[in-house]
Amino acid sequence: MATFSKLTLSGSTDGRGIKVAQTATPGTTLHTGSSTVTTYDEIWLYAVNSDTTARKLTIEWGDTTSPDDLIELTVAAESGLVLVAPGLLIKGNATPLVVRAFAASANVISIHGFVNRITA
Repeated sequence: MATFSKLTLSGSTDGRGIKVAQTATPGTTLHTGSSTVTTYDEIWLYAVNSDTTARKLTIEWGDTTSPDDLIELTVAAESGLVLVAPGLLIKGNATPLVVRAFAASANVISIHGFVNRITA
């Protein structure tokens, strides 16, 4: 039977928001998946833009080289908790997959979220 554990994003300190400091690939690390191939991480991400200007945010979903692994959106100015990833999955891998982010401007977007780790 599978077990579920709710975790903070591995890139977070004590569950706090992660400032997106990078403006190009590879982005700021949000979460590193498991190295166990039977483990899945269900990842929920929310963005907060503290700037007075809308900013483009790019999420690198497990890879930094394929355009198919990018999630791009513009986060409105002074908006908060905009859903970015609604429980999308990454599977455990011998070389763990990493979810990263970069933005059009450094340190104005923060990412909040959590992981539901599912183990067989």
